[in-house]
Amino acid sequence: MSTVVAPRTDRGLGRTVQAEWIKLASTRSTWWTSLLMIVVGAGFTIVVCGLVANDMANGTNGDPPGEYITQGLIFSQISAVVLGALVVTSEYGTGLIRSTLAATPIRSTVLAAKAIVLSGFLFVVGVVTAFIGYFGGNAFFRHAGVGISLGDPHILRSLIGAGLYMAGLGVLAAAIGRLVRSTAAAISIGLPLIFIIGQVVQLIPGTVGEWITKLMPGNAGPPIVVPVDFGEHMLGPWTGFAVFVAEIAVLSVAALALFQKRDA
Repeated sequence: MSTVVAPRTDRGLGRTVQAEWIKLASTRSTWWTSLLMIVVGAGFTIVVCGLVANDMANGTNGDPPGEYITQGLIFSQISAVVLGALVVTSEYGTGLIRSTLAATPIRSTVLAAKAIVLSGFLFVVGVVTAFIGYFGGNAFFRHAGVGISLGDPHILRSLIGAGLYMAGLGVLAAAIGRLVRSTAAAISIGLPLIFIIGQVVQLIPGTVGEWITKLMPGNAGPPIVVPVDFGEHMLGPWTGFAVFVAEIAVLSVAALALFQKRDA
């Protein structure tokens, strides 16, 4: 009597990470979004550095070069949010989520694997973008006699921090995408959360307004990317990033809780 062996559906985290990487790498939007992050982010940094270098050299611009060496990453944030949202919401749009859960029924494993792959990928892309911008922009600074070195205070931290921040943004957007299950809705929530709401809450008067402003994701995370003071009333680079990670964790737990209850 022959025995029919059912296919295994108890993939561990390692195999699920491998599967998530294949899905991420085989999607054209991943590479187009990443290319846009690098070209726009690094390109804007280089252009801005080229524009201000001579003014710094002749004293008409008193800002330190570090003020501009990661400037273009303002625009890279958009790509990180879009990619993070797409990685999750596109599965719902195509119905691929059902195949994913059939292969890996443990939903926490799926969410963890996706976060690992997405954050690792965006970390690399973010660091590459920051270093290209640094070397290209610093070429103008060196030519003008105001160059900076990787060994200067906070420069290397800001370039590596760019990768950490982009990774965090991607996971944040993925958590939002898991909650709303719509690409347009996830992007519509994620981008204002980073770019607009953190500015609006500054209108709240008193100490409460100051602390809410400090703790907003778009204000807590970016100091790690900037080698100079991000703002007089903002959190320090590592303190702010710790708050940013904690906010991502809370949102991810909420996304997991809803993910466990919903049908695919």
